[in-house]
Amino acid sequence: MAVFYTETSKMSDLICDEPALLQMMCRFGIPLGVGEKSVAEVCGKAGVHTETFLAAANFTKYGSDAADYFADKVSVEALVSYLKQAHNYFLDFQLPAIRRKLLEAIVCSNKNDVNEVSYLILKFYDEYMGEVRRHMQHENRNIFTYVDDLLKGVRRADFEIARFARSHVGIDKKLQELKNIIIKYYTPGDSADLLNTVLFDIFICEDDLRRHCEVEDKLFVPAVMRLEASIDSVTPVAENEAKSTDNVSDREKEVISCIVRGLTNKEIADKLNISINTVLTHRKNISRKLNIHSVSGLTIYAIVNSIVDIAQVKVQ
Repeated sequence: MAVFYTETSKMSDLICDEPALLQMMCRFGIPLGVGEKSVAEVCGKAGVHTETFLAAANFTKYGSDAADYFADKVSVEALVSYLKQAHNYFLDFQLPAIRRKLLEAIVCSNKNDVNEVSYLILKFYDEYMGEVRRHMQHENRNIFTYVDDLLKGVRRADFEIARFARSHVGIDKKLQELKNIIIKYYTPGDSADLLNTVLFDIFICEDDLRRHCEVEDKLFVPAVMRLEASIDSVTPVAENEAKSTDNVSDREKEVISCIVRGLTNKEIADKLNISINTVLTHRKNISRKLNIHSVSGLTIYAIVNSIVDIAQVKVQ
């Protein structure tokens, strides 16, 4: 069995043993200048959850064995923060930096017969950057928001992290394809050194993205599943959902307000400048989300959640 890094290990020893931890430290917000301090001391000073750092560090070094060992020790909140910072790093720094180097390398080529290929390589890379951006923005907006709700004790009935796990795909595959195209089919002319440098960066980025996705699959998803289970053991999903208005859109709240004030479907449509069919769709969605199917029930819900004042309610 691997000898894992521990909280008493010197942080400087970890970095020298596994240089990939330099990138990980940035994502945890841990600066250099660690001196002779231990992992626990460095993490404590930076306000980082030590066990979560150790889980990610050991997973980077040792893979699945570390994930199993640290599975129940990580902080979901710390992991979310780490993953968000990783997204920022990829989208705002690493991928744009590679693009700049790639552009310089292919522009510096003096061979006219590769101009079209150069354009296609850059286009291929831009499309890939777009895919990664959409992938990570989806996680930021939907997955991490869902987990933030869990951390507040709110368990949505319409989603669970297992759905994310089933649909989660790696985002490093297309880099493999680009790398192979450059190696096999592109002749750089006078820019060989530049192209070799950017190709090396692509190798590093590919490996970094692969590890990032594995951290999500092997550390993040199991940790969120445990959080879901702990909430479910205290509060059933449906009950918890009924206590929260987070899953009801602003437009649906407007429809609820109109309903409990006694407006007809046509009057609601006219007031909100929408069609009657849209009103009916909103009413159906409201009933499904809240599991409330009567005006009286909606009235109670609207008053309790401050959607309307009791004086505004029409007595049915």
